[in-house]
Amino acid sequence: MAAYDLVVIGTGPGGYVCAIRAAQLGMKVAVVEKSATLGGTCLNIGCMPSKALLHASEMFEEAAHAFAKMGVSVPAPKLDLPAMMNFKQQGIDGNVKGVEFLMKKNKIDVITGKGKILGGGKVEVSGNGKTQTVETKNIVIATGSDVAQLKGVQIDEKRIVSSTGALSLEKVPGKLLIVGAGVIGLELGSVWHRLGAQVTVVEFLDRILPGMDGEVARQFQRLLEKQGFAFRLSTKVTAVDASGKTLVAQIEPAAGGASEKLEADVVLVAIGRVPYTDGLGLKEAGVALDKRGRVQIDQHFATNVKGVYAIGDVIAGPMLAHKAEDEGVALAEILAGQAGHVNYDVIPAVVYTTPEVSSVGKTEEELKEAGVAYTSGKFPFTANGRSKVNQTTDGFVKVLADAKTDRVLGVHIVGREAGEMIHEAAVLMEFGGSAEDLARTCHAHPTRSEAVKEAALAVGKRAIHM
Repeated sequence: MAAYDLVVIGTGPGGYVCAIRAAQLGMKVAVVEKSATLGGTCLNIGCMPSKALLHASEMFEEAAHAFAKMGVSVPAPKLDLPAMMNFKQQGIDGNVKGVEFLMKKNKIDVITGKGKILGGGKVEVSGNGKTQTVETKNIVIATGSDVAQLKGVQIDEKRIVSSTGALSLEKVPGKLLIVGAGVIGLELGSVWHRLGAQVTVVEFLDRILPGMDGEVARQFQRLLEKQGFAFRLSTKVTAVDASGKTLVAQIEPAAGGASEKLEADVVLVAIGRVPYTDGLGLKEAGVALDKRGRVQIDQHFATNVKGVYAIGDVIAGPMLAHKAEDEGVALAEILAGQAGHVNYDVIPAVVYTTPEVSSVGKTEEELKEAGVAYTSGKFPFTANGRSKVNQTTDGFVKVLADAKTDRVLGVHIVGREAGEMIHEAAVLMEFGGSAEDLARTCHAHPTRSEAVKEAALAVGKRAIHM
């Protein structure tokens, strides 16, 4: 008789949510976690601590530059970096304790150690100098992802850092060189730029935010440049010399050509993330991986080994905590004999800079490539009353709708609180709503969200305030 109905390896947002939903559905559940704390990358060294520092650094910047024009006179703010790091840590501790509480509340056993799959039904856990074998009907691989390494560059988490080290620098670097213009690089670049660093971003592609809507990326790049970011696009970093007092990075055109040197105090390598499958025994257990090292699954998250499933960053799809959570819930429901499902066409994505960038559904480039005829409605925050009075008018909302049916296919926002505003678009799209539906929904005045309604009106060429 198996000790558990389900053992989940990894307690990031995918794993712990899967465990909770399974427990709610009456299963006996255990989670296996190699770290001392629960919550995975997201809660400990990712999404959550970065949001704490983004918020704190934004307040610092506001106090320094925005208060005076609002008639709030304060002395120039002083940075107390250890206190700011303590603020970040309090946030981490609160969230981690929250997950511990949820495990207890749902009677989920927490087994600390590194999990290894010994084929269907058995997980070996080694930690604290001992090894035990746990028997279970089902196993979920929810081990997430790890930092992608840059060839020839050794991360030491002191001067050459990944996102992990960049969240805990002991002083503000004079010059920060960021390799990669994706979400993580731009968010962490924003934190240190606001606190006084000079930021240069080197990106291999000819644009920032790969995968996001092209027009959004272009306008957002201009806004970041206005803030003081420097970008070197279509450029690659080939080496970093760490022998001197300052780091010296070797850069050259992505297509090849003459190389040049860039000096930096800290180099942040943020070129993406890769599935974390080390030491899981997947090869020995016969679990199939794809060419990119991701666990292969069918439409019910099942691997080719009976009773072994996978969710989150370790499988294909966007590496987003909320995607993993939805997959965890869907899988728990499937295991309970219900119809669990994830709608991959409606997964919002957010960049938590200032202004924020958010999107859900298709980009213009994706619609063009698929040959879908679409109409576009756009509305700038410069024409939005609330944004005007708050003097936060950067950005715009863009709604993309099917030219024939008017069904909303994608929404893209650059602007303050864009991450909060995207969800009305997500709900609308989940119900197959049209731009007309959105345009006819009464929005509170004065709010930034009115710009979403106006962009939907603009799809039918009838925006009111422009």
